[in-house]
Parts: sequence; structure tokens; C-alpha cells
Amino acid sequence: MGKGRIIKALSGFYYVENEDGTFQCRGRGNFRKRKITPLVGDWVEFEAENKTDGYVLHVDERTNELVRPPIANVEQAVLVFSTEEPSFSSLLLDRFLVHVEANNIEPIICLSKIDLLEDETEKAIQLYEKTYREIGYEVVNTSIYVDETIETLRPYLSGKVSVFAGQSGVGKSSLLNALMPDLNIETNPISKSLGRGKHTTRHVELIKVENGYVADTPGFSSLDFNGIEVEELGFLFPEMRERSKGCKFRGCTHVNEPKCAVKAALELGEIAQHRYDHYVQFIDEIKSQKRRY
Repeated sequence: MGKGRIIKALSGFYYVENEDGTFQCRGRGNFRKRKITPLVGDWVEFEAENKTDGYVLHVDERTNELVRPPIANVEQAVLVFSTEEPSFSSLLLDRFLVHVEANNIEPIICLSKIDLLEDETEKAIQLYEKTYREIGYEVVNTSIYVDETIETLRPYLSGKVSVFAGQSGVGKSSLLNALMPDLNIETNPISKSLGRGKHTTRHVELIKVENGYVADTPGFSSLDFNGIEVEELGFLFPEMRERSKGCKFRGCTHVNEPKCAVKAALELGEIAQHRYDHYVQFIDEIKSQKRRY
């Protein structure tokens, strides 16, 4: 019996990799009855007579599990946000960060197309950059030249299982193609109108890059707050999580409660106004989602 990681799942086969190579396995017969679906990224126990004839016997507990792409045990999300064309959206970035935090994944904020910035915009972007760094997030600046960008990102991918995500139209697919030249992901905007990617799910695969793995499909296509409660949202903002211990009320939502340490920090300029505004907006969204259901 061996131990390995599923790096690809296709047509009922699981491709399990360990130091002896990759083994093509089927799931154990009773998995379906027990509602167990192995996912790419899962650590599993398996047995195999040879490289093409194995069985997955047991799936280890997961640290997280994404729906899109269907993948488990992701350690890092590279959030690609352009500074120009399309212009930078701090609201969307904060939305992504909440999802990444909720899934216990380490984010790397990758600001792309830095070389297109005009002076005024550049100042604004630098301010955002400073804010996110002070919160404790890793921020990487990259250029419109994909090859240079890849070299900047490479060291961060070492030894980790990463998924790329972020704003649409920022060149995630181009980055993935440059990292993994055999991929040939559609980067053509026409593919949207042909419905590619809308109706057909490509299988997910973990591809070895820099002795780490990168998922060959961008992640987090759905960003609604299903499964996130109002009471836990504050814990997904690291700068609020730290300060909420000082709030007078347990379970303080940092909106209308008196003696709130988060609002005090906001007054002092220790919490960025845009982050707090987005937090309040997300709370309203979670509440209205609840009402709908």
C-alpha cells in the first residue's frame, strides 16, 4: 500500500503521484455508497500492481476544498489584479481575499501591468499596496511582459500547491500558459461567445512548477458568500480579527455596537476606510442572501 497525491482525475480514473511515479487508479467500490469523491489535490492511500492498475483505498482529511475548480488542499492563491486595462478594483480584491481566508489559503496579491500606470494612478496604487502589505499580505508587482512576470512569481510557487484567480481580463490564462507552455489554455476572448468554458468543464490537473504544483484552471469563479455567516466575516479580515478581542461585546459585528475596538481603530486610521466599507457591504449582502433563501 502506498501514499500519494491525486494530480489529475479523468473519466473515473485518478492519477496518483508519489516518489515512485504516477499510478492510474480507480476509486474503491464502496466510495459511491459512502458519498466519497476523491478530488485532485487529495492525499490518498492506494495499492497498485503496476502503473496502470491501482485502487484508491482511503482519502485523507482535507485542509480545504474548492468547488471551482474542484480541488482540495490548496495552499496558496495567486490573485492577479491589473492596475490598468482593466483598472484596479479593490472591492473585487477584498471579495477574493475573504474567500481565500475562508478556505484557509495563503493569498499572494499580484498587481499586473504596473508599467502602464500614469503618475496619478500610480500614487493611488502605491497607497493600496502599502495598505495590503501592512495587513500582512504579500504583494508582488509584475509587468505587461508575461515572461518577466513569470520570473517574478516563480519563487513564490516553490513547494506549494497554488491556484491562480482574480479579475477577468487580466491575463491569468496567459500567465498559466507561460508558466506551463504545454497547456495552451484558450486566451482568445471569442471563446466566451462560443460558450467554451461556460458549458464544458475542463478536467483539473496539478502541474509541477518549481517543485510545487499549479492548478491548470483559474479558481473561484463564484464569489457569493454562501456558507459565510455575518458573525464570522470579521475574522476573515485579518486587521479586524486582531482587534475584535478588544470589543466590549462578544460576537460584535463592528457596525452598530458601542465600544467596538474595530471602529475605534478605523477612527484612528489604523484600518483602511475602503476595507471597512467593503466589510459593511459584504455584511449587507450576506443578510440579503439569507432573506432570499
